[in-house]
Order: sequence, then C-alpha cells, then structure tokens
Amino acid sequence: MDIMFLVGAVAFLILAPIFGGLLTGCDRVLTARFQSRVGPPFLQPFYDVAKLWHKEKAFSNPVEIIFTTAYLLLIVFTGMMYATGGSFLFVVFSLALAHTFLILAAYAANAPFSNIGAERELLGVMIAEPILILLAVGFYMVSGSFETFHMLTLDVPGIVYLPGVFIALIAVLTLKLRKSPFDISTSHHAHQELVKGVTTSLSGRSLAKVEIAHWYEMMIFLSMILIFFANYPGLSAIAIVLAFLLEIVIDNVFPRVTWKMTVKSLWIITLVFGVGNIVILGIFGGMLL
Repeated sequence: MDIMFLVGAVAFLILAPIFGGLLTGCDRVLTARFQSRVGPPFLQPFYDVAKLWHKEKAFSNPVEIIFTTAYLLLIVFTGMMYATGGSFLFVVFSLALAHTFLILAAYAANAPFSNIGAERELLGVMIAEPILILLAVGFYMVSGSFETFHMLTLDVPGIVYLPGVFIALIAVLTLKLRKSPFDISTSHHAHQELVKGVTTSLSGRSLAKVEIAHWYEMMIFLSMILIFFANYPGLSAIAIVLAFLLEIVIDNVFPRVTWKMTVKSLWIITLVFGVGNIVILGIFGGMLL
C-alpha cells in the first residue's frame, strides 16, 4: 500500500503539470477558433513558462519569491495528498492556505490592480470553500469517510446520490479555472478590466511558478469529477473531457460579471443545488443508501 501511495504521489508530481499545460494549450487553440483566430501553437504554454523561467530576475517586492514558492509547493503537496487517497477535508483547507500565499504575493506588490486582484482572489476562496466542504460532507454521508480512497471504491457512483453537489462543483470549476463569467480576480485570457489582476505585478520565475501551480490546480479540480463516477473509468474520462469543453464554451459565450454578481450567483447555486442535495440525502438517505 505504501508503494502504491508513493507511485500515486510521484505520478501526480510528474504528470499533472504535463497534462495541465497540454489542456491549457488546447484551451487557447479552441478559444482562438471560437473567436475566428489562428491562435498560438498547441505547446505555447510550455514555451511561455520556459521563457518566464529564464528571464532576468525582477520583482516589486523580494518577499513575493517566498509567497509564490509557498503557493506552488502547497498546491503540489495538496495534489499529492489527493492523488494518494488522503483526506478530502485536508485537500480543501490546504487549497485555501495555498491561495492565501498567492494573495499575500499580490498584496506585497502594493499596486492598484494587484491589490484589487488580491481582494477578489480572497472572495474567490470564500465562494469556493462552502461548495468544496459540501462535496466533502456529501461523500462522507455516502461513503462514511472523508478519505478520497473510499470515495473511489463506492459500489454505486456518487453522481447517483449527489447530482446537485455535482452541479455546484461544475459552477465553482468555472471560478477556479478563471473562466468568464466568474474570472473576477484574473482572467486566463486577460479579457477584463483588471488585465491580469492578482498576477499583474508578477514576472519572471514568480509568474512561471504561479502558472505551473495553476496547471497542478486545474488537474486537482478536474479530477474531483472522477470521484463522482467511481469504478467507471471510461465514464469518468468522458465526464472530465465534457466538463472541460463546457468551461471553454461558457468562457467564450458569457461576459464577465461583477464580483457582487459572482458571489450572489455561486452562493445561490450552492444553496439550491448543493445544500438542497445534502438535505434530501439526509432525509431520504436511509432509503437511498
């Protein structure tokens, strides 16, 4: 079992940024096609990160190096815990802590766009946390454990019991992948008034670390779809691909909304679908499980 955990951790460490970068390249190409553009090469995200990594060191505040490094390391550690079947609650709170360091890196620049981006990133954490906690609670009610290992070994896929929570997860995925209409702190394609918001003042290796962390985090959130389709790997793969394509379509169809509308929209979705699902499961769980 220890060997399996080690293999899972190493596999995530190596493969997650590769797949994350490839998906980012796919995103850029498809977005360009939506907008009737040729777009960048498929491997452009890797070229960008390599160029950033070899740029001359320049930063508005030296402490940003510490904060961005901590952000990347915590995202990687969180993903490794998730990939090895660790506690989902730990994953939720560790992600929140990681984003705290990104917020501190933005505040360290003491620049207008960066500060506003940091405040909105903090709002994003506050919006996402309830949905992720509901996901953890829902799977605890179904599997009797917070361990992701037990969630993946359910006899009946979690989507059967938690369709409302799944809808809430797809909604928060739009926020975490930085897609319109909820790209309030920074835009993946820089099509908003904040330009790059929380990462505006970052450059060189600091920005490269944030981009790599985003690849890791993208794979963490997309793999959360996997636990809704336990024991059905083919169906899981199809669901992940469809969810990713849906996010690209949403990003190109809907305009960005204000931060107030983002909070209102996602919390309504959380209450109606997420909390509603948990309440129904709590009432009728004895008959369903």
